[in-house]
Amino acid sequence: MEFLVMPIVILAIVLLILVPLLKGAVSGHAAKHGSSQTAEPGYYPVVYTIDQSHVGVIERFGRYHSMVNPGLHVRLPIVDRVRCVSLLTQQSQFTFDAKTQDNVTIDLGISIQYYVNAKPTANIVDNGVYLSLYTLTDPVSQMMAYFADALRSQIPLRTLDQVFEEKESIARAIADEVGHKMLAYGYVVVTTLITNIKLPEDVRISMNRIVSTKNDMVSARNEAEAERSKTVIAAQADAEAMQKTGEGIAAQRKAIAEGLKESLDVIKSSGLDVAEANALLMFTQQIDVQAKLAENSSSNTIVLPSNFGTDASLFDQMLVAGKASVEDQELTLNIRR
Repeated sequence: MEFLVMPIVILAIVLLILVPLLKGAVSGHAAKHGSSQTAEPGYYPVVYTIDQSHVGVIERFGRYHSMVNPGLHVRLPIVDRVRCVSLLTQQSQFTFDAKTQDNVTIDLGISIQYYVNAKPTANIVDNGVYLSLYTLTDPVSQMMAYFADALRSQIPLRTLDQVFEEKESIARAIADEVGHKMLAYGYVVVTTLITNIKLPEDVRISMNRIVSTKNDMVSARNEAEAERSKTVIAAQADAEAMQKTGEGIAAQRKAIAEGLKESLDVIKSSGLDVAEANALLMFTQQIDVQAKLAENSSSNTIVLPSNFGTDASLFDQMLVAGKASVEDQELTLNIRR
């Protein structure tokens, strides 16, 4: 039996060493690839690695001991445990409700980006990695609470229209307020975005109706302005056309008057008095009109004196001229016979 004691003792020692190592390998892998920003404590193998953009925190007998950078490292079994902290920029999205100054309750979608501040400090307790591990158990929930408080102090100061118009300034204001508080816990807030503003259904329908009505008013006003402009332009064109027509008529009448004056002067210079000259001028004008009408073979216009009493001499002369023409034709025929 004595020869079995030594192998049993050796096996117990080996198991005592291997069990923590195997446990550390499993829990360390889960810690490095977990979904949380700060990994849970893990018993890494004796030889382990820290990934790029991460930092390892060594705890010895449960107390903070040191930090290790990315690369290959060795730890003391059982004595040391390693916590892996990601330095990558993380993103979280939240939804908050708030009431505007005009009593409209809206839901705001907020997206934030943040990371652990790994900037070296003179005192380790002021280091961002140290603060992120040992001051908050759930940093995301803490940020949610801060953002909710900041939003509910900003939104009630603005109407619904102002919330839409000043969305970026609201995001900057809450980012400054929350970023200052989260820096005390080792986190740097990179940016804050208001990604969505959801309205109650009845408010959304009312706003769409208001916008539609405004667009209809603008459209009607534009159409009225277009019609008024067309009317004004047409009136101006008619006025200019009438002005040009009047100027043409005036010039024509002036030319006619000057021509008549010259004709009367010539007639009077031949020895006729004023009455005879006017009668001769009227007779020649009537003859000219008849001649022009006769030139148009398709014309069926008959020209008669406007006053047979006054113009009877002219009408009689036309009849006598016609009768004389017939008698001359008959006399010519008799002579030929």
